[in-house]
Amino acid sequence: MRLLRRIAWSSVVVVVVALAAVLIPLGLAHEKPGAVCVDDPRTFPAAGIEGWQGEQLENAATIMQTATALGFGRDGQILGVMTAMGESSLHNIDYGDWETRGFTNPDGSRTTSIGLFQQQEWWGPPEARMDPATAATLFYERLARVADWPSMPRSHAIHRVQINTDRDYYSRYESDAVSVVEALSGHC
Repeated sequence: MRLLRRIAWSSVVVVVVALAAVLIPLGLAHEKPGAVCVDDPRTFPAAGIEGWQGEQLENAATIMQTATALGFGRDGQILGVMTAMGESSLHNIDYGDWETRGFTNPDGSRTTSIGLFQQQEWWGPPEARMDPATAATLFYERLARVADWPSMPRSHAIHRVQINTDRDYYSRYESDAVSVVEALSGHC
C-alpha cells in the first residue's frame, strides 16, 4: 500500500512539473510587451519593427516628433518615415547617390546628398542636413507647400518634395512606415 501511494504521489509530481514546464513558457510568450514610447528609445523593441531597429527607430521617432511639432498628423509622420526609409534606410549618412550609385543631377553635376533625407546643398548647410530634426523640418516645410499632398498617393506626395526620378519609388516603404509609425505611436 505504501509503495502504491509513493508511486501515485510520484506520478502526480511528474505531471505537475511537466505541466509547469509547458505552461509557464507559453504564458510568458503571450505576455504583452511594455509600452513603446516615441520619446524613449529604451522602450523600442530590441527585435525591431518590420526589420527596422536601433538607430533606425530612433531616427523614425525624431521624424515623427518633428512632424507633430510642426502640426502634421499621422499621415505626415508616415510620409516622413517613408522618405527616410527610401533615401537612407533611416541611417543618418554623410554620403549620397554620387558615392553609392554614381548618380548625377540633371545638369550632369555631382549630387551633394547627405543625411536621412539625402538632401542636396540647396536644402541648407551640411550641419542642418545632418541633424535629423532639422532635416525633417526642411522636408516638412516643403511638404507644406504641396497644397494637395493629403489627397495624393503617398509616394507621389513625397516625389513632389524630393523630386525623385520615379514618383512610385517610395511606395515599397509604405507598409513598413505605417507599421513603424503605428508601433511608435502607442500610449506611454
